[in-house]
Amino acid sequence: MSSLRKTLRALTIALVSATLLAPGAPARAEPSPAELTRRIEKSSTELEHVVEAYNKLREEIKTNTAAAARLQSRIGPLEQQTERSRADVGELAVTAYKTGNNLATAEALLRPGGSDSLLDRLGMLDQLTRQRQEKISNFTASQRRLIGEKTRLEVTLGRQAAQARELTAAKRRIERDLAELYELRRQAYGRATEKPAVRTDGAKDAPAISGRAGVAVRYAYGAIGKPYVWGGAGPNGYDCSGLTSAAWRAAGKSLPHNARMQWGAVAHIGRGELRPGDLVFYRGLGHVALYVGDGQVIDAPSAGRNVLKRGMNLMPIQGYGRVR
Repeated sequence: MSSLRKTLRALTIALVSATLLAPGAPARAEPSPAELTRRIEKSSTELEHVVEAYNKLREEIKTNTAAAARLQSRIGPLEQQTERSRADVGELAVTAYKTGNNLATAEALLRPGGSDSLLDRLGMLDQLTRQRQEKISNFTASQRRLIGEKTRLEVTLGRQAAQARELTAAKRRIERDLAELYELRRQAYGRATEKPAVRTDGAKDAPAISGRAGVAVRYAYGAIGKPYVWGGAGPNGYDCSGLTSAAWRAAGKSLPHNARMQWGAVAHIGRGELRPGDLVFYRGLGHVALYVGDGQVIDAPSAGRNVLKRGMNLMPIQGYGRVR
């Protein structure tokens, strides 16, 4: 065997041996519990911001729907008024055509009679002229108002259509992100959601607080143990702003179903002024909770969890608000 063949044979044997003896690729390590917890917290925070953006869109659509209904209710009478004004102007045009406006004026002025009669005729002509001008002005104003209302309605309906498209896209994203979050929770805890709490009349545990704030606090206590449901405002599940809006709705006060919009609707107060029923807002206005006293809040934490009572320093606080 030639030396070249011997060398090639030796190299081949060495390569095969190295391949057989080389350790396999290391198995991908499973994420640690701490890593899973970190991912869950990060995903939960991000998802809550998306949900609150979705809630804001729903609130804006409700506002635009109401605005469109108001515009529609005004357009009908305006159309009728415009048609009446159009008929008046049309009648003036027909009369002017039949009688000849300038000739009729000259004839009235040249008609025999004294100065008093002439003044009377001039006054009558002036009155007729004002009446004609008023009818024409009414028609012009009615038409302008009608065009303005129809334009505003078109803009409102266009905005609604755009928001509806955004809402659909946001819902798809939430459902996708929610599936990923639930999978992380299954890896970490063996199930996607917390076990349903044993239902008791939690409202009985609420502190004795008078007035509307007391009603809101008792409602929140009654929601403890119910699941987080994105976009939910009760009675079977809630997201954070859904819980605070439902609690205050029970007390006869309307709050928008969105943390940022609630921040804009309440009176801002200091930490030292907090009393049960006030709202606690968190960094980025992506989360809101109901203060129930003794440094505690009740909130709907995040997807997969249940409504609970806990210390209010659960994350950096943006500010505090009192429902007016």
